[in-house]
Amino acid sequence: MQAKAIAKYIRMTPRKVRLVVDVIRGKDVSVAEDLLRFIPRMASTPIDKVLKSAKANAVNNHDMIEDRLFVAQAFVDAGPTLKRLIPRARGSANIIKKRTSHITIILEERHG
Repeated sequence: MQAKAIAKYIRMTPRKVRLVVDVIRGKDVSVAEDLLRFIPRMASTPIDKVLKSAKANAVNNHDMIEDRLFVAQAFVDAGPTLKRLIPRARGSANIIKKRTSHITIILEERHG
């Protein structure tokens, strides 16, 4: 049985979010929450929200036991990129890419 939560269109680059997601993959939910509380990166806040949402889905919708939950899968996909123009010299312009992320966390129950 799996419980899943997804956060879409998070205004952070996927590369930076993956650094935090890679830390919690495979850990117990309680350990992952503790790690996210003390990782000094902006991405840890939305990842913590997704983790808590997945935990609530597991306990309330799938009748899983909270103490047995662990992060089975956690990954970050690239969302749409917002393109903005910034004026440069002699009438030209540069494109600034404001990237977005889709964060997915899947929890499972440990048996034993």
